[in-house]
Amino acid sequence: MRAIIAVLDSFGLGSAPDAARFGDEGANTFGHIVERAGPLDIPNFLSLGLGKAAQGADPRVSLPAPPHITGRYGYAAELGRGKDTPSGHWEMMGLPVDYDWGFFPQTIPTFPKALTDALIAEAKLPGLLGDCHASGTEIIKALGMEHIRTGKPIVYTSADSVFQIAAHENHFGLERLYEVCHIARKLVDPLNIGRVIARPFVGETPETFKRTGNRHDYAMPPHKPTLLDIYAQAGHEVVGIGKISDIFAARGITKYVKAFGNEEVFDRMMDCVREGPDDSIIFANFVDFDTLYGHRRDITGYARALEAFDRRIPQLQAALRPGDVVVFTADHGCDPTWPGSDHTREYVPVIAFGPGVSPGPIGERRTFADIGQSLAGHLGLAPLAVGMSFL
Repeated sequence: MRAIIAVLDSFGLGSAPDAARFGDEGANTFGHIVERAGPLDIPNFLSLGLGKAAQGADPRVSLPAPPHITGRYGYAAELGRGKDTPSGHWEMMGLPVDYDWGFFPQTIPTFPKALTDALIAEAKLPGLLGDCHASGTEIIKALGMEHIRTGKPIVYTSADSVFQIAAHENHFGLERLYEVCHIARKLVDPLNIGRVIARPFVGETPETFKRTGNRHDYAMPPHKPTLLDIYAQAGHEVVGIGKISDIFAARGITKYVKAFGNEEVFDRMMDCVREGPDDSIIFANFVDFDTLYGHRRDITGYARALEAFDRRIPQLQAALRPGDVVVFTADHGCDPTWPGSDHTREYVPVIAFGPGVSPGPIGERRTFADIGQSLAGHLGLAPLAVGMSFL
């Protein structure tokens, strides 16, 4: 028995019931991509039931009907209080976040003086640049040259519970950036900040600055055991591909597979599916949907990325073994038509398939934790504290 989880980071299906509380009523990542980018060539997604799931979440979404459905399909709302990456992933593994993260205000400067003073002193820095809410690519373009000249790292945040530090891999040093982030992680713990994110970049001019695949997230660890912890403690392999290990602060991950970009993540996932042991969890995050297209409000790019993912689904289906279950889902929305550049509070798809999975609707799920509960039963574990199985 194996469980394969592919998170299409930010692939929302429409406003969650409590979206108005987040200012996101009317957001629909997939629906608005379909509306603005024209017909999408995603026959494999549609055959698995994605279109039916999307129409269940928002009946206004118009998609062609496939001749027959081969997957179990539905959509899930988030029970926890956030619309951030850790909250979504932890909840799908059975652990909703029932507390509020700390956030930084929309002020300039943004960060408490006590925090920035302590970071400068403990990391022995000449100072800091930024200290504001910003787009990561835009702030690097604006301040990258000053950073290289002064040696001051760039610090910024977003609507998420994050403290982000950008620095040049060569002029500042990658290991030096990681060291600064380790110090920052300790300093933001009392503020209940979810993640400190190292954002390395290269290039010598604003036009050539480019973030690299050496990003590293220093996350607060889950507050209780997740499905991953339970399965790893039972002696089984849990593979985290891409940013999964960072999201769970390496908790419950027995094997970390580095991968950067959707294509490489899919390649490494396929390696694990073909070669990995039975009785394992293979967990992959496809971050490009979020970072390259959702946050940057690139509707066309998001559409093309969905089509590229769709073309590879048959490879995954052909490599499955008896007893394998695959779940396609997401951790939040990031509607590329929405004002600003932040995540949106949306339903996420829940698409399950595999050699022994009977197709059909599973309807609206009240929590992402239904995924963890379903996989716990599939893997022969005791029921988790939250969630209802759809398998």
